[in-house]
Amino acid sequence: MARATLDAVTLLKDDHRTVERLFGQFEKAHDDDRKAELAKQICTALTVHAMIEEEIFYPSCHGKIEEEDMLDEAYVEHDGAKVLISELSQSSPDDEFFHAKVNVLAEMIKHHVKEEEKRGTGVLAQAKKAKLDLDDLGRRLMQRKEELMAEFEGGRLPDPETRSYTGHKLVQSEPLEKPSN
Repeated sequence: MARATLDAVTLLKDDHRTVERLFGQFEKAHDDDRKAELAKQICTALTVHAMIEEEIFYPSCHGKIEEEDMLDEAYVEHDGAKVLISELSQSSPDDEFFHAKVNVLAEMIKHHVKEEEKRGTGVLAQAKKAKLDLDDLGRRLMQRKEELMAEFEGGRLPDPETRSYTGHKLVQSEPLEKPSN
């Protein structure tokens, strides 16, 4: 039986709800193995979601929505998230800052989702107003999403590509010592 295809907006919103649910489960988890698994699922879901938006959805919106600067902001928000995803993908719950990184990533994504889904003015609403072929976009997004999920099934995510972060030279320093009580 053929799977029903979602329009682009519904598919992207479904992805948002999935990640919100995963962050909620992470917050409630007590076992480090469970937290590690949830972090891996979060990182994979966000990587795939960002890739399908950047490869297919955002380019389809370019030149057709009213507020083009929202696309620039979305790319920058994605790039910030990619830094944390890369860090989390190479660490574990017993590493310093792991939990803080998951929490900050959750807040970043919460903000990003709020902006994208903003009623009337968010990118998703603007795509509807622009009368993009959301059914065709949904099919293309789903096809690419399935390809990427199969590719990342082994758990190895690609090195992140950033569009907006350039020319930086980060220096790793020692974390500040925590005061003793």
